[in-house]
Amino acid sequence: MWRTPVIQPQPHSPPGNSSRIGLIVPSSNITMETELPELFRRQTAATGHRYTFHSARAGLKNVTPEELAAMVSKAADCAVAVSDAAVEVIAYACLVAVMAQGPGAHAESESVIAEAARSNGHPAAVASSAGALVRTLTGLGARRVVMVTPYMPELTRMVCDYIEGAGIAVHDVIGLEVADNLEVGRLDPEQLPGIARRLDREGVDAVVLSACVQMPSLVSVQPVEDELGLPVITAATATAYEILKALGHGPAIEGAGRLLAGALVPDLSR
Repeated sequence: MWRTPVIQPQPHSPPGNSSRIGLIVPSSNITMETELPELFRRQTAATGHRYTFHSARAGLKNVTPEELAAMVSKAADCAVAVSDAAVEVIAYACLVAVMAQGPGAHAESESVIAEAARSNGHPAAVASSAGALVRTLTGLGARRVVMVTPYMPELTRMVCDYIEGAGIAVHDVIGLEVADNLEVGRLDPEQLPGIARRLDREGVDAVVLSACVQMPSLVSVQPVEDELGLPVITAATATAYEILKALGHGPAIEGAGRLLAGALVPDLSR
């Protein structure tokens, strides 16, 4: 006799040894869904806690002010979609889309996303890459930084203005002037150590090796930090740090810089 198996429904929240992370990414992003899972794989190896990633995508092909503004307008809809997975934290992973809206815009973007998730019945902590980078640098006490971006000059200037609007001086910056977002994702991260050497680092507190969630950088974070002797932060590592803090987990990630190894302790309440 055929019998229908009885399958018990699972609770909305993940098991105690697992966390769900939501991502909102540009449609052309090919980096955050590789670098973040790799970082959290290392966290799992160190702690045993598991992480899963659940994404919503907003249209963006070219990194222009017009397309970036259009992406920002879709953030709430994306938050509703990704919150359907009952994620515990949502990372809004498009740094320049937020920064192009003017200094301090991350606070409004994070508020909009949090409210959308809450109204959908699945409240979640929210971290934007823009906010994460500024808060992490501020928490580290960094008052003077150097930076690498993939952007055209206009957007590189916007990012500098945004960071300086938070009270952090950008002493030197190299912009690689790549407009097509898919091409940004194809940049060779192995070139970053050589680029970082060209930065004027006199009197700086930290290096922002990739001020973009699309520009690959993970393989070069530790080598550049070891060579230059300065804290090396990227949009991705700052975002990972804030995700961990939102979950109440201490960082224990090897090979991605002192921040994610737990050797630096930013005060993210600042």
